[in-house]
Amino acid sequence: MITFLLVCIHIHAQNIMRQTSSDWGKDSENRSSHKGNKNKSSKTWGRDTTKTDIKIPIGQFQWNIDERLGSVIPAENRDTAVHNFQNWKFTEGMNGEYSTLGNVGSARLSRIFMSRREEREMMFLTPYDYFREGVKDFYFTNTLSPITNLAYHSMGNKTTGEDRVRAYFASNINKVSGIGFKLDYLYGRGYYSQQQTSEFGATVYGYYRGDKYNLHAYVNVNHMKNAENGGISDDRYVTTPQIFQRSFDDRDVPVNLNSTYNRNDDQTYYMSHRYNLGYYKERIVPDSLKPKPPSGGDLLLELPDSIRELVMQDSVVRKNTIDSLTSDWESKLVKPKDYIPVASIIHTMDIRHMNHTFYDQGYNNSFWTRYKPYREGTIEDHATALTIRNTLGFAMCEGFRKWVKMGITFFATHQMRQYGLPTIIDGTTVMDKTVEHDILIGGEISKRQGRFLHYNVNGEFCLAGKNVGDINIDTRGDMNFGLTPKDSLQLNLGFNFQNQLPSFFWRHYRNTYTEWDNDDMSRQITIRLDAELKYSRTRTRLKFGFANIANYTYLQMQNTPKSGISGSTSPSDFTHDACVMQTPSSVQVLSATLFQDLSWKIIHWDNEITYQHSTDKQALPLPAMNIYSNFYLLFRLAKVLRCQIGTDLRFFTNYIAPDYHPASGQYAIQDPNNERITLGCYPILNAYANFHLKHCRLYVNVANVTCGSGNRFLVPHNPMNGLNVNFGLSWNFFN
Repeated sequence: MITFLLVCIHIHAQNIMRQTSSDWGKDSENRSSHKGNKNKSSKTWGRDTTKTDIKIPIGQFQWNIDERLGSVIPAENRDTAVHNFQNWKFTEGMNGEYSTLGNVGSARLSRIFMSRREEREMMFLTPYDYFREGVKDFYFTNTLSPITNLAYHSMGNKTTGEDRVRAYFASNINKVSGIGFKLDYLYGRGYYSQQQTSEFGATVYGYYRGDKYNLHAYVNVNHMKNAENGGISDDRYVTTPQIFQRSFDDRDVPVNLNSTYNRNDDQTYYMSHRYNLGYYKERIVPDSLKPKPPSGGDLLLELPDSIRELVMQDSVVRKNTIDSLTSDWESKLVKPKDYIPVASIIHTMDIRHMNHTFYDQGYNNSFWTRYKPYREGTIEDHATALTIRNTLGFAMCEGFRKWVKMGITFFATHQMRQYGLPTIIDGTTVMDKTVEHDILIGGEISKRQGRFLHYNVNGEFCLAGKNVGDINIDTRGDMNFGLTPKDSLQLNLGFNFQNQLPSFFWRHYRNTYTEWDNDDMSRQITIRLDAELKYSRTRTRLKFGFANIANYTYLQMQNTPKSGISGSTSPSDFTHDACVMQTPSSVQVLSATLFQDLSWKIIHWDNEITYQHSTDKQALPLPAMNIYSNFYLLFRLAKVLRCQIGTDLRFFTNYIAPDYHPASGQYAIQDPNNERITLGCYPILNAYANFHLKHCRLYVNVANVTCGSGNRFLVPHNPMNGLNVNFGLSWNFFN
């Protein structure tokens, strides 16, 4: 009888275990709380509809991926950053270190040389990194609940104003996969005539990060159209307006070009796969987090009343039954395990299609030195690029054994590039197509685990193809010293070596107003060293950089004075063209930047001071000093409203600033054979109020408070906007 009873108990215990939670880290009270939900309707899909105060979980983390190997790189949450949100809108950069043509979304160039990055395959996209972002700059998001971020930035009126609308959505499918999208639209009318900008970008992404298989997919489309006015016809309209018989509004100031545009279209399709080979290892869990077995009384309560009465009559049977139920409960526990990858097989595919178009419907041929139209009736010159890159890699993973302190990866890449430029054959304009192939091999050694030391050393060598012999070696590392629980010191080091043939459009480009063909260009050899020291207690950062560049490649203006004119700097007194140049000797750049944040109670003063020195100020002009200083009060009202109210200053010293060449949409140094213009030493002062309440960010920013007559130019002949009021709002929705 007892044996039969125990068999019945064992069978019933099987059903109990199917209803019993086995999640590690949850106490027995949480597990037993499910007993009251037996009669829940199946239509609720397991949800407790009796609760009306359900709290939506809020939390997320973001990461970037390595474009070549698809490796995950942890990153800080950028889209919901609160501090200095009022500066996010500026094309001049968060700290005003970029020179622009004045209008939002216009072409820009960093005055800090060590911060410059080049879009190698399509140089025409380089000045628009403010708006467009590549795969390596995109932030993938894992979120506890779907998140939507809507942001709106506005300035000015219907005639001169600027607007930008952004929408970002991210949602998880489950714990290891998610999808999302980003939409971005920018429209700037411009304070000056013929200065409009219209830019639209859309991104869709998805990811799966399982134990054995990882996938990242990314599709990005950008359309950017910018009007070109060639600058104002006479700088004195801004510097000394009192000499003219009547006053001019900014919109009425004469400009050099009319109905001239540069348009850039960029499409990227990216996918990375990674299959991990490894094994599962039982996770070591502290006793405090291990689930505790139910008490004997709780176990017996799950038995039918008739069986429980029989068991309770005999203490020996009761003890044996409880022991059997407890043993069965423990055997059914699913112990947590971690997947330990030993090796990985990697594949990445990157397809990009880029199109640069130059339009001119104004036909101001007196502004240009060269005139060679490729079609009758309209000027519409295209330059196209299509790149398809496939990389296959094999990695030995870091940390699968205690003695394996680094990861090692080997990879091979095939890249096909097709370029198109207009040409005339038998009186007909056709696209002249050039196809290039490269085969590259490379490797990576990295250490990403641990607290004290991290490093990444990777390099690639072009084995065959147009760029055979190209070398790119990049090394990054950091050391972290925990001096005290609240005091740390971090040292970041970097080294980069490049020996590369200038890309296709540096060697060849042509449209109606400009042309260059340089088949005999030398390789540009670049050595860069940088170091950064961070000390948390004093909130001090020091950055040092050094670059040595042989055969430095750059664009130079070629301005021809009109008949009978000499010594002038007015753009209307010249015809304009540009050419690609290389320095005959090496150029060295030395830079040092101090970041120092000071505070006392609610008073804060943040500073960034950069010193630079270029050994060739003609080929590579740089301001000796670039300063950003932000003085503000930071406090909370009613403990919920974060308030940041202050003023910030942007300033750089005099230098021969690069000019802008509308026919190519590129920055070019001023023509050394003519009179050149020096810009700088003009303080730019902004006053702002930045607020944050729960999921809402709001700011009001009065830009260029000190605006007036004077040399208020960042780029020759392209004045910055006058005093203007900016407004911005960003709201996060969780559902």
